[in-house]
Amino acid sequence: MQLHDFYTKQIQGAIHGLDRIRFRGTLRWMANDYGFKTFLTRAGILLKDFGGWAQDKTQRIRASCEEAARGLGIETRYLRSSVVDKEALARQIAAEKVIRNGSIVMFSVLESCVAPGVDGNRATKQKEVHFRPRRCVFVYHYWDDPEVGFGHVRLQTWVPYTVHICLNGRHWLEKQLIEHGVSHLKEGNCFKWLADVKRAQALLDKQLRTGWPKLLDRLVQRTCPELERVLEPLVWQYYWSADETEYATDLMYRSREQVEALSQRLLWEGMKISDAPSVMRYMGKGGVSETGNIRGRIPEEIVSDYRRRAPGVRIKHWVNQNSVKMYSKAGNVLRVETTINNTRQFKVYRRPNDDAQQAKKYLRMRKGVSDLARRCQVSQRSNERYLEALATTATGETLQETLGGVCQPCRKAKRRYRALAPWDREDQRLMEYLAKGEHAINGFRNADLRVWLYGELGEHDPQKRKKASGRCTRRLALLRAHGLIRKVTKSNRYVVTAKGMKVSRALLTASATRTEELMKMAA
Repeated sequence: MQLHDFYTKQIQGAIHGLDRIRFRGTLRWMANDYGFKTFLTRAGILLKDFGGWAQDKTQRIRASCEEAARGLGIETRYLRSSVVDKEALARQIAAEKVIRNGSIVMFSVLESCVAPGVDGNRATKQKEVHFRPRRCVFVYHYWDDPEVGFGHVRLQTWVPYTVHICLNGRHWLEKQLIEHGVSHLKEGNCFKWLADVKRAQALLDKQLRTGWPKLLDRLVQRTCPELERVLEPLVWQYYWSADETEYATDLMYRSREQVEALSQRLLWEGMKISDAPSVMRYMGKGGVSETGNIRGRIPEEIVSDYRRRAPGVRIKHWVNQNSVKMYSKAGNVLRVETTINNTRQFKVYRRPNDDAQQAKKYLRMRKGVSDLARRCQVSQRSNERYLEALATTATGETLQETLGGVCQPCRKAKRRYRALAPWDREDQRLMEYLAKGEHAINGFRNADLRVWLYGELGEHDPQKRKKASGRCTRRLALLRAHGLIRKVTKSNRYVVTAKGMKVSRALLTASATRTEELMKMAA
């Protein structure tokens, strides 16, 4: 069940795919103290000569970038401040010079970085290599590429020569649509209208089958053609990873008024469900007292909020550096977007160390581009679960019809399970937990539910912790019997079903609404 199932007459189409992607290129031999010291030894560079060697390399890299800019016929500009909005400035230059394809501008700016340095050790009387914060010149090359659209390369000109490349799947899609002759209307990085939605979706899916290393290497070489020669005797081979990915699902409505009305309704729903402090800032290791006050320290990276933004509203949930959010965009588009920074929270079915001799199994997801397709699959499922959660606000059922089934005993596998008591304190806490938006990203575990229900009870006492864990196991079995949650295959995680979202949100909305408001609605 998805949100657009209830609004098919209002929606002209829906697409899902990559939005913003930030890639990171690393020369792995130079990425740590030991590796870099090994490189210097192999290259025959003495530690006392490191400073002069690195300075020479930096000058050659900057000269190569400037020569490339002259060859491309673009401006080079030194920025005196790193806080300048470089993308806005690049777009301004592109508009002034009417650049629709090709390179736009090359900036250089002094920014902070982490780089190796050589220090003397007073205890050993020896020089040592250590990575530490410093400042160096970065080169930004902005372009509107004929294949992938608007983006940029950010090259660190000092050791270890790390590269960041930012692309946008929606700008990329625009180039694909033009190539295939598909009419469209685009505002910013959002499509307001598509003549052929199915064709557009097929092109978005095609992006995931890209040979990423070949594409990204090409973009770096265009910025600094002499990089391979400059880095000799080091073999020029970047390891590419995706530092951050945004995967968006766009519902394109027929009018701005429909989106505004729906956004206001969803914001109201989020306010009702997220009214308590225990929901506004989702728990890490802390807990919630019986009065609803937050106990313990609240981790900044686990939080949920809602706010007004131009031109609409936004609801967002963060969990362990990952997030899912909903907001209106470009007037007639409702977007649900999952952002993944921390891939270690997810699993991928692969061979350990990519060894063909070993059997496949579920392992932690890597940031490398080899796991990018799986990462997008996880993001899409997150968007779908969030849409399912939002769709439950528009079922058209009465509260009795929605809650009736779970308020009766049920049987599963010849075992009888009790009815849920919606107004019982602990069962209501269970419903609050199911309604939490961040479960759309990666589900939850027994331990997560235990902390939510019992706070720090028994966290330092194995016996009490075991007893609380057993009680949570029985409640998980109860929720599964009523069809409110399901277990994720080959894991210890659970995800909330569409029925679970419908029941929990209906209950919490009703319980958070004042009696006089309910009477007005019924009148």
